[in-house]
Amino acid sequence: MNSYIVSDEEKEFLRQYDQSKYDRPSLTADIAVFAILSAGEADDYRKDPEKKLAVLLIKRGGFPFKDQYALPGGFAVRGEELEATALRELREETSVDGAFLEPFGLFSSPDRDPRGWIVSQGFLALVDEKKCKLAAGSDAWEAGWFYINVEREELKKHVKKESAEICTVYRLKLENDDTKLSAIVEERKVFSRHHESISYEIKESSGLAFDHAEIIVRAFKSLRERTAESGRIVFDLMPEKFTLYSLQEAHEIILGEKLLTPNFRRKMAPFVTETTSIVTGSGHRPAKLFVRNLDAFYE
Repeated sequence: MNSYIVSDEEKEFLRQYDQSKYDRPSLTADIAVFAILSAGEADDYRKDPEKKLAVLLIKRGGFPFKDQYALPGGFAVRGEELEATALRELREETSVDGAFLEPFGLFSSPDRDPRGWIVSQGFLALVDEKKCKLAAGSDAWEAGWFYINVEREELKKHVKKESAEICTVYRLKLENDDTKLSAIVEERKVFSRHHESISYEIKESSGLAFDHAEIIVRAFKSLRERTAESGRIVFDLMPEKFTLYSLQEAHEIILGEKLLTPNFRRKMAPFVTETTSIVTGSGHRPAKLFVRNLDAFYE
């Protein structure tokens, strides 16, 4: 509880304070929800189906950007923290509940929404897709998973004695069985006297509403960076029990590269606990199942 005591003098100041002197934006939460999905059937019965990273999108049923795709999200109501907004909107629009949720970026460009000055807090969410039951909300026609691919290309890099500029292009591709979406987002990093500033610009966008191409790219970057740092974030994409093979596979999908199994298992050893359960199938020999070592997550 806040122990701050408001003086009589301050109470009088607050009574006379006029909030209308300053323009105020509307506040929203936009949620980039990621899961790892099986992509079709395996060609060989001895192999598991290929898995890919996917992001959850909804098809907008009303203006603006009617019939285009957007991230789940919505407006905050009075007295509500934005994290509560994100959890509520995610549950209402997609029936996804209990997901890992973390803010990763603020989106405040004055022209990002044609309805007016609307500032959005971006949230990164991770779920086990098997626990999700998608159900579109009242302002959406449908909700669905899109496989995501992000290609990075450095356009230019100028380095001087006390400044530097790096321009990078991210080519975003999203697709499922019915729809293909794409966008090009340019990132501009400027270093002046060893201090960094970053800006983004959507160069092209096909089928994505608002500035959600930028939000998706930045959410993907955040997920990849967190995965490279320690890998603990990846556990929120896994079921309660998992094999070390599936955990490594999830890391490789996010990072876009193969990992050396001995090194990976040494790195993950503090975070997992072996169970007495095993799993069989897909022509493989039985594999041990593991769970999180909660002591390593809640220290």
